Amino acid sequence: MVNLPRPHRDDVFIAAAGLAGGLLLWSLGLHTNDGLRPFAVPEAALAPLVVVSGTELLRRSAPRAALLVGTLAVLVDLMTPGNIVTLLMFTDIVYASVVYGTPASARRIHYWSTLVTVGATIGFLAWLRKPEALQIGLLVGLVTFAPAITGVLVRDHRQAADTARLRAEQTALLAEMDRAQAVVAERARMARELHDMVANHLSAIAIHSTAALSLDDDVTTRKALTVIRENSVAGLSEMRRLIGLLRDSSGDAAPAAAPTLDGLGALVAQARTNGEASGLRFTLDDALDRQHPIPAPVALAAYRIVQESLTNTLKHAAAGDVAVHLSGAAGDAMTVTVTSSYGGERGPRAPGSGTGLVGMRERVALLGGVFEAGPETGSGPDHGGRGEIWRVRAVLPMVDDKEPSA
Repeated sequence: MVNLPRPHRDDVFIAAAGLAGGLLLWSLGLHTNDGLRPFAVPEAALAPLVVVSGTELLRRSAPRAALLVGTLAVLVDLMTPGNIVTLLMFTDIVYASVVYGTPASARRIHYWSTLVTVGATIGFLAWLRKPEALQIGLLVGLVTFAPAITGVLVRDHRQAADTARLRAEQTALLAEMDRAQAVVAERARMARELHDMVANHLSAIAIHSTAALSLDDDVTTRKALTVIRENSVAGLSEMRRLIGLLRDSSGDAAPAAAPTLDGLGALVAQARTNGEASGLRFTLDDALDRQHPIPAPVALAAYRIVQESLTNTLKHAAAGDVAVHLSGAAGDAMTVTVTSSYGGERGPRAPGSGTGLVGMRERVALLGGVFEAGPETGSGPDHGGRGEIWRVRAVLPMVDDKEPSA
């Protein structure tokens, strides 16, 4: 059993309207010609009318079949008294075959309709040898060529619209992907900023609160509480500033001043105070060549790396010396090295999550530098007489073509 394609609702309406109009003209005795024997009877025009009306049901679902059957029906209609509605519906079949058919069929129909129009005009001129033959060619062109070229124009317009719509959807998709990537990058930047600003203060609070709880000494407890208060106030201030920046949607707030390398002395001094209870001794060796300005992104990244390294020493380092060394010159690269004792006796500790190393590695990667962190063998008494040290080393190219990594 053959399953015929289901006609479109609009095609059913077109077929019904065409059949009704053709029957009305037939009932009024309106025909297009006298017809040829034996098809000269008026009833003979009904068969092509009904067939062409039926092909309208297939104008979208099976346009090639509709055009083939419709063409045969029109040829038969030319031998009958004829019906103008039959020709009008046939022009719609030609148009639909170009619009809804395959691209190859559309090209062929356009090509053959042109040949039929030109051939009919030349043929009738040669046969009749009268100017009236041009009218016949015009009528053939209106029935075949005109609907075909109209279908080509409509099809091209629809294809251009579909292409533009697809391009717009792809552009919107790329914009959404860019937005999602920007959100992820901004969240990572905010996480690094929050960690670097607050972790140092919270680590000091945790260490000194542990020392105050473990030692029954009024002096030690008072010193620990003093450090706890200073760090809690500083951490709260940093948190308020960051929350204020996140809540401000006007864009009018002036950006907070980014820390610079000139603040490393104060940073080391603060770490010295915080690490006193753990037996840590901090030193800073700044051998940077400052004859030329250091790019702001590089200076900020170096400051944050030193800050996070000092925070990690408060959390994990054994009692001993913590050395911060900076070297390099503008136009070359800056090398930041932080070493601390590794292993052995430890004082009060704060828990760590490992995100500090991840943040430092990300900062260095954003500037195209090299980052190393891990234990290695050392010598001398700088680290409490132990041969095992933890070294953090970052090489930052001094170029000013990167965004700040804060």
